[in-house]
Order: sequence, then C-alpha cells, then structure tokens
Amino acid sequence: LPDDTLVILVDPHDSKLSAETLLKRTDDHSHFTDFNALLASMSHLKVVTASLLNEGAETTIDLQSTSADGFALALDETQTRIDTVAADHEILLVGDTPSDSQRLMELLAETEAARSGHIKPAVAQISGGFRLTAAKRLVLTGAELFHRSPVRRGKTRAPGKPITASMQLEAGDLVVHLAHGIGLYRGLDHIEKNGQHVEHLVIEYDGGSKIYVPASRIGLIQRYVGGTKNRPKLAKIGGQAWVRQKKAAESAVTDMASELLELQAKRTGRQGIAFDPDHIWQQQFDASFPYQETPDQVTAIADCKDDMELAKPMDRLICGDVGFGKTEVAMRAAFKAVTSGYQVAVLVPTTVLAEQHFHNFRNRMAEFPVRIEKLSRFCTAAEQRQTLKDLRAGKVDIVVGTHRVAGKDIAFSNLGLVVIDEEQRFGVGVKERLKNKHSNVDVLTLSATPIPRTLHMALVGVRDISNLETPPAERRSVETVVTRWDDKLIRSAIVRELNRGGQIFMVHNRIGDMEQVAEKIRNIVPEIRIVIGHGQMPEGELEQVMVDFIEHKYDMLLATTIIESGLDIPNANTIFIDDADHYGLSDLHQLRGRVGRYKHQAFCYMMVAPHKHLSPEASKRLRAIEEFSQMGAGFAISMRDLEIRGAGNLLGSQQSGHIAAIGYEMYCQLLEDAVRQMQNLPPALSADVDIDLPIEAYLAPDYVPDLRHKIDLYRRIAKIESADEIGLIREELLDRFGPLPEAAERMLE
Repeated sequence: LPDDTLVILVDPHDSKLSAETLLKRTDDHSHFTDFNALLASMSHLKVVTASLLNEGAETTIDLQSTSADGFALALDETQTRIDTVAADHEILLVGDTPSDSQRLMELLAETEAARSGHIKPAVAQISGGFRLTAAKRLVLTGAELFHRSPVRRGKTRAPGKPITASMQLEAGDLVVHLAHGIGLYRGLDHIEKNGQHVEHLVIEYDGGSKIYVPASRIGLIQRYVGGTKNRPKLAKIGGQAWVRQKKAAESAVTDMASELLELQAKRTGRQGIAFDPDHIWQQQFDASFPYQETPDQVTAIADCKDDMELAKPMDRLICGDVGFGKTEVAMRAAFKAVTSGYQVAVLVPTTVLAEQHFHNFRNRMAEFPVRIEKLSRFCTAAEQRQTLKDLRAGKVDIVVGTHRVAGKDIAFSNLGLVVIDEEQRFGVGVKERLKNKHSNVDVLTLSATPIPRTLHMALVGVRDISNLETPPAERRSVETVVTRWDDKLIRSAIVRELNRGGQIFMVHNRIGDMEQVAEKIRNIVPEIRIVIGHGQMPEGELEQVMVDFIEHKYDMLLATTIIESGLDIPNANTIFIDDADHYGLSDLHQLRGRVGRYKHQAFCYMMVAPHKHLSPEASKRLRAIEEFSQMGAGFAISMRDLEIRGAGNLLGSQQSGHIAAIGYEMYCQLLEDAVRQMQNLPPALSADVDIDLPIEAYLAPDYVPDLRHKIDLYRRIAKIESADEIGLIREELLDRFGPLPEAAERMLE
C-alpha cells in the first residue's frame, strides 16, 4: 500500500477471531499471513480503529451516538412516544426510497410533532436509526418503527431479466411455419436476389423439400413446443394434413374459450364477499415487510386487494419463479381477510412446507392479535381435534395445512379466503371440493411454474393472472456447475460455505444408502456436522431435524427431494444434487431454487457418478439447466421441458393433443383470437406488409456471429411497433456488437 494510505480497522478483536477460525479450517497455511503479522506490516501507515469500546488508543474521538430502539409499539403508543422525544429533539424519518419515507410520514401524520414540523422525511440507504445525543437529533428508519431488519438494495448489479424468448433457434430444431406446418430449421443462408444479398431461414419438410423464408418475414416462423414426448411428423408441402390440424385446433380452441368465459361469467354472476378497505393495521402490516417490494409485487398486491373489495368471488392466479415473493402477496391478502372479520385457509402440498408457512405467517403477524394454527401430520390427534373445534367456533383466524384442510370433517365459522400454494401439485378433486363447498369465497392460487407470456396474453380477460417477473433486489442468479463426483471440488465448495458461516444442502434420493453418503462426506470434510432428513422418518423426528438445521445446529442437511417444495433457509447457499441425471428439468430448477434466497452468491453442483454413461436426454437436460441459470429462468425451463405444466394445468389435458399438433405458440394465438371473438372484440391481427426493396439490409455474420442471438434479434426487430423501440435496439446492438455496419443500419431504417 502507498505510504499515505489510511487504514480503518473495524472491531479488531472480532477480526482477529475470524482470522483464527479461518486458519484452523485450512490445511495449507502457506497462502496466509497471521493476524498479528498483518498488523505489524501496517505499522508505518495511519491506522484508525472503529470500535464500541476504547481499546487503549492514544487519541479517542467519541461520536456521542446511541442506538434508537424501542419505538415499535402499538401505533398510538408509538405516536405518544415520538411526541415526547420531539419536544427537545429534531426527528428525521429515513426511508430507502421516496415512497418508503412518505409511507413512514403518513403513519405518524397524526402526531403533534408532525403537525408542528419537528419531523422531516429523508431518503438514504442506512442500516438502522441512531440518536446523536450532543446534537439532539434522532434518526429513525422502518427498522425501529416496525422491528424490521432492513435489507439493502445492491447498487451495482444489473437487474435480472425475465426470459420471454422461447425463440432461440438452433439448427435441427423443429419450427412451425404458419402456412406450411411443422418443419426442421436448417440454419441461415445468404441468397443473391437481383444482385443483392438477402439472409433467409432454411426450413426442411417431409421428403427433403426446403422453403426459404427471408429474415424480414421471421414472424411467420415459431419454434415448435409440443406437450408430448414423441417427435411430431414433418408436414408435406402442399399437403392437406396441416390445414386439417389447424381447423381441428381452431374448433377445440373455440370450445375451450367458451368454457373459460362461461366459468368466468358464472363467477362474476355469483355474490361474493366485499372485504373492507385497508384498515390502519393493514398499513402497519404492509409497512413492516422487511424488504423492498418489487414493482410486480406492488401490482399483484394492489390487484388482489381490488378483487377482494369487489362483491364477487376472487379467483386470481399469482405466477412467479421460485423465491420471487408470492408468499408475501398471499400474506397481505390473508391479513386483509382477517381484519375484515373472516377466516383464511392456506393449502400447501407438503408437511414441511406447511410447517414453514405456519412459522412465516406467525412471525410476520406476531404484533397483531391474529390466531394462526396448522393442520398436518406433524400435529398430534389431540391438537388436530382442538384446532377443528376452534375453527368451528371461529376462534382461529388462519389455518395452514396440507390436504387435511380440505377434509370432509372440517367446518369453518366464517371462511372468506382460500390460498392454494403450488396448485399444480393438487389433484383437481381437492380444488373442486373446496370451491364447491365454499362457492362464494375468494380464491388465491400461487404457482411457481411461470406462465409464458404468450399464454398469459391468450388468457387475458378469462382468468385473472398476476405475473411476478422481477427478481428481488439483492438476488443473484445461482452459479450452476454440472460435474462428475469429485472429492476435491466437494471439499473446496463445502469449506468455502463454512468459512462464510453458511450451510449446505445435499440431495440424495435413495434412503437406503444415505448413511454411506454421509460417511463419504465426513471423510472429505471431517469437521462438518451432518444431519439426515427424509419422508420415511417418524413424524416428530423429521420436524426436529428441520428445526435443528434452521437453528444452525448442523452445517449440512442430507435429504431426499422433500426439500424441493418451498423450503426457505436463507443461510443455506450451496446445494449438491447427487445423481442429477435422474431428475426432470423442473425438479432440478425447483431444487436449485432452495439456495440463493438471500444476498450471498449461491452455488449449485449437479453431480453425476464418476464413470457413468449419460443418455442423450439426460445430458441435454443438464446442459439446459446450466444454460438457464439466470434469474427468472423458470420461463425458459418450462418451455424447454416441453411439459408446459402451466398450460396443461390451466387448459386441461384434453387440449394437449392440439398443442402437440400445431405447436404451443400458434395454439395461444388461436385461443386469444377465439376469446376476443366471443367477447365481441376485433381479432388481434396486424396488417401483414411485405417490404421488398432492392437494398442489402441484414445482420452480417461477422457482426453477429452467434446464430441463436441473430435469430432472436431478427425476431425482435420484426415485432417492433414504435420508433422508440428501434432506438432501444440500435443502442443494444451498439453496446453488444460495436458500431453498426451499413447493412444493419439500413435494416433498422
């Protein structure tokens, strides 16, 4: 370091302890300096120590500040307390964003201090409030007013982007041409036409005949996504089969649309519950959310509240990738129902998830008089009987549980809202039983299989859907590595996680040899504390394992896929999946979603046995999961998985044959048109204009070398609807590929 460097040592005592712990964990000390030697090497520099206690320095500067706690009381008590302090202090209310500080000001608007101007709003990123005793100034944040731990927004990282392009084509992919049907995409080719080069997509049909589609007409081509495992037959050019399939799909879609609209009309016609507008408690509850809401969350919450205040039964679907904040939307809706005097049933697919939701709801609502109980196999028979009795008597406000909640023997005193989490895991029977039994209650469904935007558009006006596509502020995408089992790699990954005080999941789906796997890990990392959890353990034992792991009594949880659904342990940020080739894509994505739920970089290792030969399908799956590791990749994955669970789920299985015959995207277009027709709206068609000018206008191979990116860009350029979008694409091209060559510039013009 240069001689005029200023070194600030924060809490030297703690730093020394951390350094010693690190050295204990590492076998090879040659890379490290010990802490005293480090201090000695700084003796010629200026050193400032920041510490709570005076550690014997020659000069001490006392900042005369104290913490500002003790304001999170009932609202009227908080207001009185603020007025008392404001008599001789100036108070600053600090929020993360202008709207946040505005919200804090609104909550204290009734105080004398606010009326007399002794409270001022401010916007800053600070970790908590404090009191400057000498300057008589008190700084408060949401942390002191609501016991919420502030989570700061990362400033440097670009936000994750939701993926919408299922259109990254590779040679050999199946595509659908709107006029000719299903063919094989064979790549791009330059064709000379009137002395000019024009880029074309080459598509091969049955019998080897080929069609050349100019890049400017790429809108005619869709990537084929079926819903079945079997590869469809290629169409014959000029054959009648394609026309027939399209006709059949059109009539099926019309039936489907009328069925959906009929359901919609029935629901709208029924009398539902109109919940009260937001209560002051609701504002307090909303404000005590310890994170910054994402824009999508704000919209989804507002939509839910609007639906609930209408006198017709709500039926809203909240779609969003793993960890994008669906639970918070559900909690706010539940709280609104309770403050309006109604009961809430929360239905979840697994016992472990019921346990977790139960604790989350309890912690979030701890400061309010809301009684929350659970019904699952973790409860004793006596506890279940008592809960059922109290539900009937109306003493329980919210019940969280598995299928048990939809049991025939359950009676509510005043049910107002049903929340169904991970709806794709419940049989239709359970949902229907609930809906029929309580036909006028509001239903909120959460699903982690995001709905691709095309389907979302097709269903607009038929089903109320809120899509959560923005990742939470500090989320980073999970670094995904596909590898053979390797002791060295496992050791370094585990030690890295332990050194930052974190925990680890190891997923191994065979109960029989879990002990051997645990032994193997102990040999690699002797200092690790391992606990085993699986679904065949006695009830209380599994619950105890989970609780112990959450309380960090163990470093590694070796478990079966029971951890797949919604288990949320922010401290666990490394996951190993053993025999990863045995899982489906969506399972791998769900498992990977168990880590990276906090601001630390998370790691996921998909491991395959050392000498095992992988089938082409398995290696394709593993490649796809590695490729789609960015935030919100659930979209691309549900498309890649070809199971379109979201679609099958919303559209019923009888439609999947038609999706297989004509491809998913075209099915969605037909559905959208059918729905619009039934609602007497004009079809969403755009005029198809063919521009044929004698100029060269394309993206040259040496400008955009990657063909998949090029196809994606052509597709986006073909969809442009306004001049602003052209400017944005020009900026992106400049940014990604450098100055535009003439042909590319012409294309945009």
